[in-house]
Amino acid sequence: MKKNAIISLANSDYFELLNELIDSIKRFDESKNVAICVLDAGLEQDQKNTLRKKVDEIKNAEWDIDVSAFKVIGKEWLKSQVSRAFLPKYFPNYEKYLWIDCDAWVNDWKSIELYFKACENGKLGITQTFSPGYKIMSKVRWLFGKIAIIKSQNFKHAISSKIDLNKARKLAFVPHINIGVFSMQHNSPCWKSWQHNLATTLKSGKIFGSEGLAINMSVYIDNVETEFLPLNCNWIASNLLPKYDDKEQTFVEPYLPNYKIGIMHLAAGIWKDNKDMRLNKNITIDIKNLDGNTVLKSLRFNQ
Repeated sequence: MKKNAIISLANSDYFELLNELIDSIKRFDESKNVAICVLDAGLEQDQKNTLRKKVDEIKNAEWDIDVSAFKVIGKEWLKSQVSRAFLPKYFPNYEKYLWIDCDAWVNDWKSIELYFKACENGKLGITQTFSPGYKIMSKVRWLFGKIAIIKSQNFKHAISSKIDLNKARKLAFVPHINIGVFSMQHNSPCWKSWQHNLATTLKSGKIFGSEGLAINMSVYIDNVETEFLPLNCNWIASNLLPKYDDKEQTFVEPYLPNYKIGIMHLAAGIWKDNKDMRLNKNITIDIKNLDGNTVLKSLRFNQ
């Protein structure tokens, strides 16, 4: 019996990305001891048939918290914003859970090991979107002189979700937490905190981004025990492009000591000529290699 599970979710539009994520996991021998589970938010039957040959379980994603019908009509994929907070309900037979968004892929198994280690003793294993080299952390609109309006992602979402102003202010300038990759044990108290906060954010706020705001509330307001992992464990390429190591044939962090990217995450898309690399694998972009030269690369998984 496999004790730990890696879980993701997709609809038919993101099937190719999900399939690549699974292939990126299964190429490692260590994956034989880890279950791969899928939440179905609108996959086609032939797509599910393909996945069943590769994964351990497929379950239909549900609206685990009541959401106004007008917010969700024709948007089954938004179930990812709710169902990931209820993973032990869908897949109850595992000790540890590692969620990876389907627009991410595994480049180094060491990151998988770190996530499963990080969530021991009831902790939340996760990364912050804060790194050397990030150019913009908050949006600023200067009014006149020294007066400016400063906007942060957490504060904006908190206000739109009608979160208490004091809590919103507390969230305003803490390092934002990306919920696209995280780990938790089956009986972690963080699940209950997250679910409670998610129910709160969904009452008045938008569905998209609600689960991210909720987990930020759990960490920074409820103070759930958290193990923050290095950024290469969830490298969000739209925030900062990686470099390429030609010798090792792999993506690495752009600054010394150029650690290997563990999980490449294409959140928010990698865009070129108004086309998103997530939906078109033929798109390539210019990035630097370790010699400082420009190379043309796709950031999608390529076995």
